[in-house]
Amino acid sequence: MGNGKLNDIKGRLFNDSPFTKEMDRRTFLEGTTKIAGITLGLTLVNSLTSIPVSAASSSSVFHSQGNKPDLVFPVISDVHINSNSNRTLEKFVTTLEQLNKVVPDQDAFVVVGDLTDYGYASEYDKFMSAYNVRKQPNAVSMFAIGNHDYWNGLSVADAQKLFLKKTGMESIYYHKIIKGYHFIILYTEDGRTEGTFSAAQIKWLGEQLRIANADDPKKPIFVFHHQPIKGTIYGSEWGFSQNRDLFYDTLKAYPQVISFSGHTHYPLDDPRIIHQKDFTSIGTSTGAYLWLDSGRIQGEVPEDAGILNQALIVEVHNNKVIIKRRDIHNDDWTAEPFEISYPANKQNFKYTEDRDNKAPFFTNDAMLSIVNEKTTATGLAIMFTQAKDDLLVHDYKVVARNVETKEIAKEFLAFSEFYKDPVPNPLTLQIDELKPNTMYEIEVHALDAYENISNNSLRVLGKTLDGVEKEVKISLSKNVLNGIEDTVEVTVENARIPKSDWIGLYEINETPGSIASIWWMYTQVTDGICRFTYNPKNNINPGRYKEGSTYKLVYFYGSGYDSVASTTFTVGSK
Repeated sequence: MGNGKLNDIKGRLFNDSPFTKEMDRRTFLEGTTKIAGITLGLTLVNSLTSIPVSAASSSSVFHSQGNKPDLVFPVISDVHINSNSNRTLEKFVTTLEQLNKVVPDQDAFVVVGDLTDYGYASEYDKFMSAYNVRKQPNAVSMFAIGNHDYWNGLSVADAQKLFLKKTGMESIYYHKIIKGYHFIILYTEDGRTEGTFSAAQIKWLGEQLRIANADDPKKPIFVFHHQPIKGTIYGSEWGFSQNRDLFYDTLKAYPQVISFSGHTHYPLDDPRIIHQKDFTSIGTSTGAYLWLDSGRIQGEVPEDAGILNQALIVEVHNNKVIIKRRDIHNDDWTAEPFEISYPANKQNFKYTEDRDNKAPFFTNDAMLSIVNEKTTATGLAIMFTQAKDDLLVHDYKVVARNVETKEIAKEFLAFSEFYKDPVPNPLTLQIDELKPNTMYEIEVHALDAYENISNNSLRVLGKTLDGVEKEVKISLSKNVLNGIEDTVEVTVENARIPKSDWIGLYEINETPGSIASIWWMYTQVTDGICRFTYNPKNNINPGRYKEGSTYKLVYFYGSGYDSVASTTFTVGSK
């Protein structure tokens, strides 16, 4: 992902808004339209409640695992401490304090890269100040460097020296033995987003694995690296390509390896966050903001993505490793723990790519309806009961067909919003880009995390309003500003009800997404109009705002870069 897109997203993440609340049956029916005689597959629902992540998500279950472990340690990653904001710092403090409560006797504490947002000395100082006063005295601190920790403008060598100086790590990569168990910490070798692991480092890794295996082949070996190995866990499309096979094959000889990676920001809730084939790989989520797979209407960074804060707690017993998933933001466990038996045997691996062949399904009392107040000339909103699955309903496939022509007018995937707490049920989705005064049949199928699709579906008919969707227009109180401190009044006409819509400022020739915005804000709409004062003192990137330059204000739909309107102004001399 490009730096510009990352920086824009990181800025927009932290406007908290409540999650969709659970809704009772009466409210569901009062807020929706059912077309008498032509509604298809619509039945009453007995109860609509928030979907529990797992029946085993209560703290009592997770504290009843039995004997005290031989070794226990938390693993977190992607903390992204920022020099200009304390938001991620506050989340990091919450993480440390909560982990000290649920894991009071830690043998180690591991952070798998991206301690900071840009690798600035001030960001390391914030990180270490929070960590040093809360770390447990008997816990061995082990930090890996991530790609963001290089983004400080220093040379690679100097960025690594700063990392070592500020964190107190003895080396940029190392091998430790804690209570008889081997920990191998690798390093991403530069600031490339994909990550770099050289043949020389992988050779060193192979040597350390041989040492650990010779020590005791029946024990797990823990390996930590920031970017994931492509083709393994959920989110590993963001992993490294260079030397990928060499890296994988080096681990392949040791089925007792558990490989921890960060970088992706993908949530722990998805069952694919763990992967077993020749060894075990697992993702570590993030303490900063959520990222998801592309191709869904909510976007890769959906609304409320900044709320996510998760951690792993690893318990090592004589014959097994238990990995618990913690929602720091929800102060509870999420889903069931992963359990890996030892001595490791590939034949006994249960978290494999083919482990789930059961399709999700809609229950007989599931319902789908059209939401009255959200119907427009070019859009319909649907509300439906979430499907069920043995592991996780990940997506819904939504198809809108023109009833008269039988043609598919709109087809898309949408997340089940499994990443929210609680998971909204019913789920509401918007269908846009339809024709006015037209009847559509809407059909919804459910897909699980392994792309099994439901055999049954929900269907309903809905009709768009008569009329024409008005064009979004941006107007300014003036088109030439008096110096870089001057303000301007902005009016956006025909703005839609906010759905993570936002407005960003760019130089006239800049392409949004390839570079971060100079300034941005979410839209706030009253009667279809968004009014605000643009004040340059709020610029996020003030160095790009200069006298004599021309700038554009761009209105975007959703959390991405779907531009629907823009206007320009020039900054004159004061």
